[in-house]
This record gives sequence, structure tokens and C-alpha cells, in this order.
Amino acid sequence: MIWFRITRTLKLGAKSLWMHRLRSTLTTLGIIFGVCSVIAMLAIGEGASREAQAQIARLGSTNIIIKTIKPPEDEKAAAEGDLLKEYGLTYADAERIRQTIPDVRVVVPQRRIVQEVWYRTRKVTVEVVGTIPWYMEIEPIELRQGRFLESLDMYHRQSVCVVDIPVYDKLFLFDDPMGADIKIAGDYYRVVGVVSDSGISPTSPDGTAEEKKSSSGTSGGVVGNVYIPLTTAKQRFGEINMQVTSGTRQMEKVELQQITVQVQETSGVLPTRDVLEVLLGRFHKKKDYQTIVPLELLRQAAATKRIFSIVLGSIAAISLLVGGIGIMNIMLATVSERTREIGIRRALGAKRRDIIIQFLSETVMLTMAGGILGIVLGALIPFLVTHFAHMPTVITPISLVLSFGISGAIGVAFGMYPAYRAAYLDPIESLRHE
Repeated sequence: MIWFRITRTLKLGAKSLWMHRLRSTLTTLGIIFGVCSVIAMLAIGEGASREAQAQIARLGSTNIIIKTIKPPEDEKAAAEGDLLKEYGLTYADAERIRQTIPDVRVVVPQRRIVQEVWYRTRKVTVEVVGTIPWYMEIEPIELRQGRFLESLDMYHRQSVCVVDIPVYDKLFLFDDPMGADIKIAGDYYRVVGVVSDSGISPTSPDGTAEEKKSSSGTSGGVVGNVYIPLTTAKQRFGEINMQVTSGTRQMEKVELQQITVQVQETSGVLPTRDVLEVLLGRFHKKKDYQTIVPLELLRQAAATKRIFSIVLGSIAAISLLVGGIGIMNIMLATVSERTREIGIRRALGAKRRDIIIQFLSETVMLTMAGGILGIVLGALIPFLVTHFAHMPTVITPISLVLSFGISGAIGVAFGMYPAYRAAYLDPIESLRHE
């Protein structure tokens, strides 16, 4: 009997909504757009966060990156007009790190010089990376063709090189790069291998990963990397760079642009970083180096992601709240319009709980329908963003459950007051209502 009364009440509620289809549809729009915004904003935020974390993770969670930076210019040295300024990491630093710190697994020194590379009539701007054969152990690159640098290349200062995929695509087009000779700064190098693109270069001042960009001022920018033996880079390019500005000539001596240190365990990254700071501080009078710990960046990115998700979710939840207030407003108006109907039902024996169930069911039906349509639309928007804007988006199950659950909760919360107000109307006064 009770189930029959409840079923009949629900049917009355559905019939009432169907009789006012336009009003019901307009009322539902607030919930639809609210749920849609929750899913879409969380998907875009999650995609951007995962992309950033993936780029940082590619730097290696057990790696410590030490980069050369130009120290603040000393006023005394500037007044004296020193022609040669020497700063940055040195080969001695790399050797001290390798011999002094027991937890270090691999030490990879690097020289990085932006140069133009020629192959026949084609020219691109690249970053020439002078490094050692075990560079691939600490960098996110894979061998695609041929081989990487070898110990004999280092020992004999061979004129060989390995190019990455972007350089291969721009420079060689449909030609086979293996065995081809390319020209860098007047010298020819034979291509012995092709590797994948690392994709990122941790060169921003704050230590975060950013896309590769040119420091040579060329309009095209740096296309990719060309790897040559470190000994060859030292012999061919030297360690002194000359800069001419405003008629004055200044020379800078930098031995290494970067040293990447890989430790044995993730737990040893931060202690090793502290030891490195002490060790380098003893031999560098000025702060001419910067230590980047990808593990710390990952933790910061995870914390930022949580804050970002909370902010986006809160902004989207406000739209759901506005939609809920709109539903409550419409239901209160509906109660006023149907006062006589409520009085007739009460006079025919309907109980207060029947009236509550009827009006509450109408509100919940509206919000649930809006929640379902909002989920469909919310899943479509991230797909369109990824397709047209090429931005990564990730729809998480928790966002779907959360948005749908909130829409249902709003239906109950904002429908309760109009339902109770309808149920507690005086039947006699309701029958007199016109």
C-alpha cells in the first residue's frame, strides 16, 4: 500500500513537470551548465597538471641538475673593466662530485652551444651538446637509429655526432642521415645515430622545465639537439666566448653549462643536494651555479595541482549553487500556483508526506536530468578543447561522480523547503485560494 502511494505520487510529479515542459527545461539549464563547468574545468586543470608533471618527471626523479648561471656583476670589476670574466661549472667540479660523494651513481658533464647546422643547402639552428657516452642513462632520450657516442669517440676526439628527431626532420627531409656529413661552425661531423627528442630543457630562471628556445636571437629558434663528444666540443669550440656590446668587447670563460648527477635512491636525492651545495660552495666564491631537483618540482607540482583543483571546483560549484537557488525559486512559485491543487489532495485524504514526496520528487527529477545532461556536455567540451586547441584534458571518474552527486544533493537540499511549505499549507485556506 505504501509503495503504491509513493509510486502514484512520483507519477503525479512527473506529469506536472511534463505539463510545464518549457519551464522545466529552463529551470534545468542552471544545473546542466553547473555540472558541465565542474567536469570541463576539472578536466582541463587535470590535463594541464599531468602534462607539467610528466615533463618534470622526464628530467628524472633521482637526478640533480646543476646549471651554470651568470653571477651578479661586481661593481668593482665593472669599474675596472675586466676583459675576461670566468664563472660557472668546471671539469674539476664534475670530477670532485664523482670522487667525493659515495651515493652518486652517474655524473654527466655537458657543454651546450647554440650553433647553425648546414646540410647541403638546408640550415637550422640547434643546440650542440658536448657530452659523454653514458648521457642516455640520465636523459629521457631513446636510440632510434645507428648508435650513440662511444668511449673511442671521446678518446680520439672524433668528428661524429648524433641528431635528434626534430633536427632529422628539418635537416634531412627524405635523405638517409646515417653517414651524412653536416657542417657546424666550419667543421664537418659525420652522423652516426638518431635519437628521440627529450622535449624539454630545464633552463628557466626559477628552475622549472620549459620548452627549448633559442638564445641566439634567430627567428626560427632552436630546432633540436646535436650531440658530439665532450672532448671534441672542448677542442673545437673552446671555453671562451666573445661578446661585443656598444663598442666594448668582453670575453667570458665557461667550461661547462650543466652537470647532471644521478643518485642511487630517491630517498638520497635531497641529502645529496645539500652535500653538493656545500661542496660547490667551497670552490665557488660567487653563486654562479643553480641546483635543480626534479623531485622537489614534482612535489610542488602535486601541491599546486591540489590547490588548482580546489579553486576550479569551487568556482564551478558556485554555478551549481546558483542553479539550485533557481530551482528553489521556481518550486516556490509552483507551490503558490498549485495551492488549490494541494488543498484538494489534502481534502481527498493525501497526507503531508505525500505532498512532500510529490514536490521533492519534482525537484530531484529536474536536478538529476540536469546532472545527466551536464555530464554528457561536460565530457564533450574537453574532447573539443583537445581536438581544436591541442590542450591535454583528462576526465577523471571522481569528477563525474562528484558533479552528479552534488546535483542530486542540491535537488534534495533546495527542494526540501518548497516541499515542506506545500505540505504544511492549511487545507481550508488552500481550497479557498483562487
